[in-house]
Amino acid sequence: MNRLMTVVLCTLACAAQAASPKYPDKPVRLIVPLSAGGGMDTIARAVATPLAEKFGQTVVVDNRSGGGGAIGAELTKDAPKDGHTLLMASATFVIHPLLYPARYVPTRDYATITQVTRQPYVLMVHPGIPAKTVKELVAYTKANPNKINYASAGQGSLIHLMTELFKVRTGADMNHVPYKGMGGAYVDMLAGRIQAAFPSIISVLPHLKTGKLRALAVSSAQRSPSLPDTPSVQETGVPDFDVSQWYGLFAPAGTPRPVIDRVHREVVDILKTADMQKRMAGDGAEGVGNSPAEFAAYVKAETARWSEVIKKSNIRAD
Repeated sequence: MNRLMTVVLCTLACAAQAASPKYPDKPVRLIVPLSAGGGMDTIARAVATPLAEKFGQTVVVDNRSGGGGAIGAELTKDAPKDGHTLLMASATFVIHPLLYPARYVPTRDYATITQVTRQPYVLMVHPGIPAKTVKELVAYTKANPNKINYASAGQGSLIHLMTELFKVRTGADMNHVPYKGMGGAYVDMLAGRIQAAFPSIISVLPHLKTGKLRALAVSSAQRSPSLPDTPSVQETGVPDFDVSQWYGLFAPAGTPRPVIDRVHREVVDILKTADMQKRMAGDGAEGVGNSPAEFAAYVKAETARWSEVIKKSNIRAD
């Protein structure tokens, strides 16, 4: 009987193996919903090269910009659920469908794989503002209503929503001035026409070092290695404030769990390498590599948080 049972089990195992071809068995497409050359594209390509070596298959980075990232997201949603189409997405992936009509829902239409990076921001002011701490800035804005302008990368951008969250948590009085990206904003910040902003650390670090701009706090819960002497916003007494730009990997919902686990395992191994850590640091980012379940919980929490901010701040799409 035992011998017969062993034969049966071996037969079933062999049949199951034959029914499940090795993954991946063809090139993998990694969709980046932005143009080539940006931070997300750089990280995606840094992941794709070693991932191809681990897979023994080509990993093609496919830049599909447009629609605030919706085009690339929708292509991924509609792709076969076999793990051969993956998506690298950012915080915009969650924010966009909260403000604009979209054919996708992040928490419904995608399988989470892992959060790849996080990139904190820094609350900075022009030296013409006498505030040297977060509390002093908040007090100054209340004493000078409608006189402090803050810049963002556009209506509905993460920087916009993050600063509105800061206003909700502190009661600060600041006027929003949206730009098409932060390039133009930096010119006006240095000239003093914009008094405050939450730019990425790496983009303004040279100006902070020369004293042309002043750092008050970083947006993440912990201090940044790039600004070790600058406290976090939470450290200054602002509750429930932990915001970072992030990049993460997704697959279409319904992708087999063994495939998700394989991609997760390989990507986490890549994030631990010295070369990848150096590349992330060059982009002002830190590696994460959390589990699919942890990343799913994070995306759900991000969706709830930004929905609340949009509602409380009465933010409307352009």
